[in-house]
Amino acid sequence: MPDSPFYNVINVKKIILPWLAVLFFPPLSSAAVLKITVDAAIHPVTSQYIRGAIDRADREQASLLIMVLNTPGGLDTSMREIIEKILAAKTPVAAYVSPSGAWSASAGFFIGIACDLFIMAPGTNTGAAHPVGISVTGQAMDKTMEDKVTHDAASYIRTLAEKRGRNIQMAEDAVRKSLSYTEKEAMAGGLVDLIAKSEQEIIDYFDQKTIRRFKGESQVLRLKNEPLVDVPMSSRQKFLLTISNPNLAYILLMLGLLGLYFEFANPGAILPGVLGGISLLLAIFAFQILPINYVGLILILLAIAMFVLEVKVHSYGVLSIGGITAMIIGSMMLVNAPIPELKPSLKIILPVALGISLILIFLVTLVIRAHMRKATTGKEGLMGEMGTALTDLAPEGRVFVHGEYWQAEADTPIAKGSPIKVIKVYSHLKLHVTKADGGNAS
Repeated sequence: MPDSPFYNVINVKKIILPWLAVLFFPPLSSAAVLKITVDAAIHPVTSQYIRGAIDRADREQASLLIMVLNTPGGLDTSMREIIEKILAAKTPVAAYVSPSGAWSASAGFFIGIACDLFIMAPGTNTGAAHPVGISVTGQAMDKTMEDKVTHDAASYIRTLAEKRGRNIQMAEDAVRKSLSYTEKEAMAGGLVDLIAKSEQEIIDYFDQKTIRRFKGESQVLRLKNEPLVDVPMSSRQKFLLTISNPNLAYILLMLGLLGLYFEFANPGAILPGVLGGISLLLAIFAFQILPINYVGLILILLAIAMFVLEVKVHSYGVLSIGGITAMIIGSMMLVNAPIPELKPSLKIILPVALGISLILIFLVTLVIRAHMRKATTGKEGLMGEMGTALTDLAPEGRVFVHGEYWQAEADTPIAKGSPIKVIKVYSHLKLHVTKADGGNAS
């Protein structure tokens, strides 16, 4: 039986293949301390980054995951995704507000409270976690709805603080009263576990310390001599983070709309259409990450429509003024975010919106002037032209107009050599003329 082909196959699978796997694909390092850096607002991209790092830490059986935080806060949905992942993680997670001068506000405060360890560097602050209620139209919520949101956030932070053994009252005051704490105030009040100058200081301090996990079990941290492994964002995540910058997303949207306008106004130009299409697609991609107010987006599209209609309707500026107004208001309403860092800056909105509007108005003006300019070719080009009578017109004869000889007629006799003016062109290219000095005209 041992010599049978079937036995040999089993032997290869059970003995040889595992050795080959170890030789060519060594196992991931275990029991390391992983480190990630979140220096941005909390939104779907940073949420994906943090949750992916926690998955890797669990997979590699890391001793600790240190999350370096410097964030103004962000979106509630992304924050709750991150906290849910932290609470379910097998690996202890430490939030470290760093470097000096950094902050962990709003959603970042919630995340810090939810972590197994909450640490701050000297010269940092945390808190200011009062929820900002935004309605669909981008305006502040009414008092009743705002109270509901605040009560919900306060109960959430109380639960997290109680489970983590942190100061419940200070945590709730950060939500209800928008209080912010320095590292010393947070340490004295029992919000954070340590003030540390570096990640290595964290490792040295908590080595062999026993911590209490969220579900109640105790765990001893064995961190001594463990390598500190930095886990950077993937190239895709870095690209998404760059694109999700609200100022860049807004500029891409404007460039995309301007490029498409050029293409529609001048069919066949190709390059403006290609660049505009690419910019518009990147903007749409970014708006899948940012909380977009569709009323603002519709106002921007309405502004473009008004500029285009100006070419067709000739409202003498009324549509252009309406377009500029809709462009600026729509731009200010475009991103429906709870913090300024997730909205396009007014320093970007006003110059870009006015610049795009002026460019479109300039193009519209050129089109209008082209329509109003007197024709220089064909029948229209002959109307009003001056010439000379080559023969007596009594009432028909020959004239010289626009560098050419023409058959012409007049209502009253015109002597040879007299200046004439064209007042009508017949379909058979015969001219109807009158004296240029204001003589009889038909």
